[in-house]
Amino acid sequence: MIPASRRRLFVLYLLVAAMVIALGGRLWYLQVMDTKQLTQLAAANQTREIVVPAVRGGILDDTGQPLVDNQTSLVVSVNMSELSQSTTDDGQSVLRRLAPLLGMSYKLLSEKVRLCTKGVPAPCWTGSPYQPIPVDDQVSVRTALQIMEEPSRFPGITAQVQPVVQYPMPDGANPAQVLGYLQPITQQEMAQEHLPETGFAGDDLVGQAGLEAQYNTALTGRPGTQTVSVNAAGDVTGTLGQTPPVNGDTLVTSINSKVQALVQTALADAVARSRAEGNDVNQGAAIVETTTGRIVAMASYPDYNPSVWTNGISESEFNYLFGAASGTPVINWATQGQYAPGSTFKVTSTAAAVADGYSLDGLYACPASISIDGQTFINDGNPSLGDMTFAQALIQSCDTVYYNIGYQMWQTDDNQANFEANPKAPVQKMQKMELAWGFGQYTGVDLPEESTGTIPTRQWLYTLWKDNANTGEDWCKYGKANGSYVQQIEYDNCQNGFEWEPGQAAIAAIGQGYITVTPLQLANAYVALANGGTLYAPKIGEALLSPAGTVVQRINPTVIRHLPVSSSTLAYIRSALQGVVTQGTAAGAFAGFPLNQVCVAGKTGTAQIMGKVATSVFPSFAPCQNPKYVVVVMLPDSGYGADAAAPAVRQIWDGIYGLEGHKAALPGGELPTAIPGGTR
Repeated sequence: MIPASRRRLFVLYLLVAAMVIALGGRLWYLQVMDTKQLTQLAAANQTREIVVPAVRGGILDDTGQPLVDNQTSLVVSVNMSELSQSTTDDGQSVLRRLAPLLGMSYKLLSEKVRLCTKGVPAPCWTGSPYQPIPVDDQVSVRTALQIMEEPSRFPGITAQVQPVVQYPMPDGANPAQVLGYLQPITQQEMAQEHLPETGFAGDDLVGQAGLEAQYNTALTGRPGTQTVSVNAAGDVTGTLGQTPPVNGDTLVTSINSKVQALVQTALADAVARSRAEGNDVNQGAAIVETTTGRIVAMASYPDYNPSVWTNGISESEFNYLFGAASGTPVINWATQGQYAPGSTFKVTSTAAAVADGYSLDGLYACPASISIDGQTFINDGNPSLGDMTFAQALIQSCDTVYYNIGYQMWQTDDNQANFEANPKAPVQKMQKMELAWGFGQYTGVDLPEESTGTIPTRQWLYTLWKDNANTGEDWCKYGKANGSYVQQIEYDNCQNGFEWEPGQAAIAAIGQGYITVTPLQLANAYVALANGGTLYAPKIGEALLSPAGTVVQRINPTVIRHLPVSSSTLAYIRSALQGVVTQGTAAGAFAGFPLNQVCVAGKTGTAQIMGKVATSVFPSFAPCQNPKYVVVVMLPDSGYGADAAAPAVRQIWDGIYGLEGHKAALPGGELPTAIPGGTR
């Protein structure tokens, strides 16, 4: 017999032999059978793909002056991922060395590189935690060299030449809310745009508002790639191939910088005058639009310097931009503000009345007050003016004429439907006309931020009631029949909030009650009135130009519809609005204005709001007989239309045409030559 020890030794020999055979077989497989795959993997370890960022396209005014430009600058960035791995204190010591070099406090620098997570206030980094974070885009060459020459003292810190967004503000033009802003791109946005992550924080940006967001894809361009060879230490030894980046297109707009600047000034002056009179005004808007649907100027008050976005926003800056106390400057009140239009809505009420059979040649009573359904409605600021035509009612802005018309149309407008809780109830006759003029819906402007305003159709009332009777504001829970004034309203709304009542119809006829519009909607409606009935989807973009300067795409306003109003009725209304300026409610605001040089027509609006000062509104057009432009100013909490908005509109017309000692922004009222093939 074989001793047990020898048997164990024999088994051990067999195991070792089996392992040697298995290892040899594996080596043979790897070296002979799998050579191609290993070669590919080895090659991949010896090469690196570098994404070459594209330069973002600029945004120009209608003369080619840059509103947004991209200029190269030395940018210092911090790679927190690399910094944390290179140090034992999460990079704090490096940041403390870097801060004085950049002329900022350690506290500010550390805030700029922290991630924007829940509960972390601005400033903070909203991009990927693996991206280099730009902390200063205006460093000197000396500072950049000091950082680059001492990589051991500044691990994870880079100083590179990168495109930096600039806002030149030609002629003082600052349409900040129209332009929008850029912020670090998110993974979701990168997937939507089909973009690779460049690794350069200054270029991994996406438009988050305004034109930057609307035309982001065209402005961004396409990044290129560069394949380089590296040695075992990771050092680059050569370039194997490259695909150059395609820079973004340039957006040419219809914004005229000179007109934009004067509109901003007129709006700010109007706010200052109203505040001097004791009014608490903290927002407003003004628009200049051609009668072919081009936006020439769009101002929103308060404004802000858009450069605030380019180098990390501080907490105080963030609070200012988004704070209600400061008027929320980040919001474009021209497209997002929703205000009662007041008597400026009487043009649509006139059109609705004529469509319903009321005669343009008829006479209509204008008493000092009327009673409708137990409520008294007064002619604001006016005594009884007797019988008058529609033209006189528009010129004198007689409320009671339109209260009566609103009530009379309510009586004959499918009265049973007024009291039914029906989500498919038919639209009232007057509201159908208001919708046809573009109210209560998006205008189609090429900006991503826009409100619809409110037209209280029966369907809208039903939805409001359904959403708030037992949910939302919960009228049925908090309303009381004999409670406070607000509780009584809530009680009534609980019982019949879906009903279209006669009092509501009366006040809607003068642009109050539930009705709200945006300044842009009002401007666009008056464009249709001025041009003979064509309602446009207005546009700010005029053309996209390639980096070589060729036209890639022309952008023209599109026709939405023609107003359901005869040309004779529109001409009648336009003629009446001339009288508003010469002898009506705006005569005082335009006293001494050279109407013989430029004839201006318009309509005052004063929208009363419970517990607040009225909203002042004035839409206008000129020249009267062949209108080229519409100018609108809306100022909440500022009083009568003739007191605040109308003087601002006068100031804008002065600046456009060079009247009353002003220098003409548009000599002869002519815009610069448009992009070939475009329209003005």
